Amino acid sequence: MSFHQPEITEFRPKPLQAFLGGIGIALSVHSLLVLNGSVLGVSGFLHRSFRGDKAALASVLGLALGGIAVGIIGDVDTPESQTTLLRMVFSGLLVGIGTKLANGCTSGHMICGLSRFSLRSLVATATFFASAVVTTHFAHGNDALGISGSLDWALDNQGRQFLGAILSLGTLWFVYTCSALKNGTGDSSKLVNRQIHSCANLVPNIPRFILRYLASFFTSLAFAFSLRLGNMVDPRKVLAFLVLPSSSAFDPTLMFIAGSALPLAALLYRYARAEKPRLGGEWNIPTSTKIDLRLILGSVMFGIGWGISGICPGPAVVNFGRSLYAGVGFAECAAWLLFMGFGGLLVK
Repeated sequence: MSFHQPEITEFRPKPLQAFLGGIGIALSVHSLLVLNGSVLGVSGFLHRSFRGDKAALASVLGLALGGIAVGIIGDVDTPESQTTLLRMVFSGLLVGIGTKLANGCTSGHMICGLSRFSLRSLVATATFFASAVVTTHFAHGNDALGISGSLDWALDNQGRQFLGAILSLGTLWFVYTCSALKNGTGDSSKLVNRQIHSCANLVPNIPRFILRYLASFFTSLAFAFSLRLGNMVDPRKVLAFLVLPSSSAFDPTLMFIAGSALPLAALLYRYARAEKPRLGGEWNIPTSTKIDLRLILGSVMFGIGWGISGICPGPAVVNFGRSLYAGVGFAECAAWLLFMGFGGLLVK
């Protein structure tokens, strides 16, 4: 008598896509910092947007439209959820409460914070990563995540995602440069030569506050393309990373994202910052060094929520946009975001 063995799917890690995605993430983070003086922390965008903050709403809109754009240029299907709708609700709630308590998530603490060598962000990252690893181990079996195959270095058609990120940031910096030249605030001796001054006539006079909204929008749009290119929007790949190398399902893709994003973001922060934000305002960079129970508890809760679903705030908004275009997975994405927002509102 033979017994049917369940088929286990093999997935191949894509390091080149992840490496380029990390570069796009770092450039997006640095562009928002230099222009607006702000940290690209997606959980903060979501929490503030629920309270009506316009700049945060512009950032969330950029992420959602980025998800729609990802679908339009050939990536229609949303990643398959690795859990039930009820678990998605619970995951979103925990992530909302946790990120509000800890004041950050993977983008704010792991990318922006670590690139500034913040000890507070290091503690938060280590804590939520550890709790996510433990949660993934108990909530997901190896068979459900498949097995990891050999590395696939092909870029395939995902080069369009990287192009989308570069075009988004290129458009933003072009508009900024032209506006600066038109208003006489650009340093033409360093930025451009006289022949390029004519670009100032290609854009109208744009108020400074509009430029700041555009910076929020376009950096988030580029961030969305980069997340997709790095496959961080795929819950299975995230969970397959969190099971660690001891598992046959382990997928090192996210290591390649961090391997390009963190060094580049750190170098840009150290050597390519201006004395003040180019679009005015004050620096809005977290300066707290306090490591307390609120930070630890929030990071643990975020890690548990992350380990349940494999979703954190940035990919959640991108996948929501993709679901709007594809008509698939809308309920799961909407429920996660709704309860994340609700969880944040529960915390003072």
